[in-house]
Amino acid sequence: MGKGDYHIDYVPAPRITEADKANDQKSLQRALDNKLYLLLYGNAYGAPDGKPIWHFPEKVYENEETMRLCAETALKSVIGGLDNAYFVGNAPMAHMVVEQPDSSVSSFKRFFFKSQVVGSTKYHIGKCKDYAWVTKDELLEYFPENKDFFNKMIMHIR
Repeated sequence: MGKGDYHIDYVPAPRITEADKANDQKSLQRALDNKLYLLLYGNAYGAPDGKPIWHFPEKVYENEETMRLCAETALKSVIGGLDNAYFVGNAPMAHMVVEQPDSSVSSFKRFFFKSQVVGSTKYHIGKCKDYAWVTKDELLEYFPENKDFFNKMIMHIR
C-alpha cells in the first residue's frame, strides 16, 4: 500500500435480524429498512363497549397549553420519558372524526402528531396490555377500516 492508503476490514451488519426471523414485534431491532410505529393494546378513548383495542398512544385533551403538550404527555406516559423522543412540529399531522354507533354518545376528533424515538433500542412500554412496533404495511393490517386514512397520512413517511 502506498502513503496515505489504508485498509479497513469492514463487514456490514446483516439487514435481517434475529427479531425479523422471529417476527418479534416487541423489538425495535427489526425491519431495519422501515420506520416502525408504536401500537398499544388496551383501553382506548371511545372504544366500542369499553373493550381493549389496538391504538396509538393517546390522551384526552385536558386544557393543556398546547395540543403538542397533550401529545407529549401521552407518549411520555407510555415510554417513561421523552429524552429520546423528537416531535416534528407543533401542529398535528392529521385528525379524524370518530363517530360513535350509540347516538347518545358524542362523536369526537382524534389528532395525530408525528414523533420519533431515537437513540435507544429498548423501551419499557407501560399503560397497556400489549404493544407492537409495526411497519406501515403491518399497521394497515391492524386498522383495515381506516386503511385509506392511514395510507394518506403516512404515505410520505418512508
